[in-house]
Amino acid sequence: MNHSSIAFSERYPAKLIVPVVDVLALAVAGLLAFRLRFGFFDIHDRYVLAIIVMALLVILLNIMQGAYTRWRITRVSTLLGRLCVVWATVAILATSLIFFAHAADRYSRLWVSYTLVISFVMAGGLRLVAQLLLRHARRQGLARRSVFLVGPGQQLVRVARGMRSTPAEGYSIAGIERLAGTLAPERIERLCQRVVHSGAREVWICVPLEMGSVVRGILYGLRNQMAEVRFIPDFQDMQLLNHRVSEVAGQFAIDLSVTPMTETARFFKRVEDIVLGTLFLLLSLPVCAVIALVLKWQCPGPIVFKQYRTGVNGKRFKVYKFRSMEVHDEPSGRVTQACRGDPRVTRLGAFLRRTSLDELPQFYNVLQGRMSIVGPRPHALAHNDHYKELIESYMKRHKVKPGITGWAQVNGFRGVTDTIDKMERRVEHDLWYIDNWSLWLDLRIIALTIIKGFKGPNAF
Repeated sequence: MNHSSIAFSERYPAKLIVPVVDVLALAVAGLLAFRLRFGFFDIHDRYVLAIIVMALLVILLNIMQGAYTRWRITRVSTLLGRLCVVWATVAILATSLIFFAHAADRYSRLWVSYTLVISFVMAGGLRLVAQLLLRHARRQGLARRSVFLVGPGQQLVRVARGMRSTPAEGYSIAGIERLAGTLAPERIERLCQRVVHSGAREVWICVPLEMGSVVRGILYGLRNQMAEVRFIPDFQDMQLLNHRVSEVAGQFAIDLSVTPMTETARFFKRVEDIVLGTLFLLLSLPVCAVIALVLKWQCPGPIVFKQYRTGVNGKRFKVYKFRSMEVHDEPSGRVTQACRGDPRVTRLGAFLRRTSLDELPQFYNVLQGRMSIVGPRPHALAHNDHYKELIESYMKRHKVKPGITGWAQVNGFRGVTDTIDKMERRVEHDLWYIDNWSLWLDLRIIALTIIKGFKGPNAF
């Protein structure tokens, strides 16, 4: 990487450039939209104000989604999906502001539509082109950050393999120092000299946690150098959740297993649940009424099945479903999962379970705030007691609210879990969802559920 490109990237980091691009895209789009709608470029002041408001909303929503960080190595589908969520939200908010301000007669709805569509195409297109050009440059060995690796041989091999398998991230190895134990002061001094001579911009200390003294020694030895130092501990055998470095009571902490839902994230997910939950519940009311009438007519007993499940942070709550089985008593502390051809399942119940229509009453749980539309499926209490002793990270799935649908379900892990392997795979998908949560991911799961989630080989 040449010095001019380094200087530019340090003076003008991408997280500052991209918001400027978004603002310019909205400004240009607003002018073009005005020309398309009214036939001239002499834009009125009130439309300039609308552009400023939309630009502020776009920047705020992108920051809340973390869309201005690491965008260059984000998958294209995720990148465009986040943009869709942001621009759609801005469209809803802008329309709501105009309506509640009683300004509908002062703004052209066609202009708003043109502005948002054109700016979305421009912002998305520029990101896409920039990402493709940067990835191509990095694969050609350009625009890279050189890294000096320090650590035991086995871990260095793993880290180096990861760097080579992701060339688009733009890291190259400037040097390696293999460790077999503690470092004497003379060796630390020689190591620091090697780092300086290699020209490395970063030093990655890749050692197990028990070698903390090595980290301290190297960090002290490099105190007068400009290379950035990163500690990459060996967490190979640990199941982590939302891991990051934070500051607690004035102390630096490595978060190993914490909730990923910040106050901001919880707020937006709750808004998503209220808006979409209300919409889905209203749309499903006629279907629910028909199901209730047929259930009452065909199957004596209660219409709704109620059972306690484990919710967020391990709190119990009562989940609601349309009854799909004959009324029967389970032995205390035992829950028998339904299987294919289960005689307890009624004919109507089989249809409801196959199409997941038995889950519709859970939108009431969503509006109560006890469930979310998307999240790990809530299991019976007896299943939790059983599997938490067999699967190390099982209870971490309760760091978020349980959902009507989830990442595991749209990937085929729904229905009966009659083996430990099936449950482990479901938990893996649940934890991946928790660790990678975003509004875009939720909308993607909802769309996949509508497209394919109501059918499948495990639906019975």
